Amino acid sequence: MSGGKARVTNRLPPFIEGVERDAARGVLQAVVLVASEASVRTPIDTGNLLNSQFRSVKKDGTRIVGTIGYTAEYAAAVHDPDNPQNFRRATAQKEFLAKGAEAAAPAVDKAIKGALAVRGPK
Repeated sequence: MSGGKARVTNRLPPFIEGVERDAARGVLQAVVLVASEASVRTPIDTGNLLNSQFRSVKKDGTRIVGTIGYTAEYAAAVHDPDNPQNFRRATAQKEFLAKGAEAAAPAVDKAIKGALAVRGPK
C-alpha cells in the first residue's frame, strides 16, 4: 500500500446479535405453534388447566430455549396416559402437550428455518 492505512471494521458482534434475535423470534413462533396445538387437545372441565398454560423464551448461555407447560397441580396426572379418564371435550387427548408438539413439528421446522434464513448485508 502506498502510504495508506487499511481500516478493519468488526461487524461480528452486530451480526451475532441479529442472528440471536432471529433465533429468538423463530423459537417464539415455535412455542406459540406448539402451545396452540396443545390447547386444542387440552381437556376442559372448569378451564383451570387450559388457563394455566404458560410459554417462555429465554437465552441460556449460547442457546435460545423455549418452554411450554401448565401450572395446574394436576396437569401431569391429566397428561399421563396411564391415568385413565373420560373427557367431555371431543378434541381432548391424553399427552396433550406431547401430541401438540408432534402435530406442530412441520410448522415448527418451517418457522425455525425461516427465522434463520441466510442473512444478507443490511
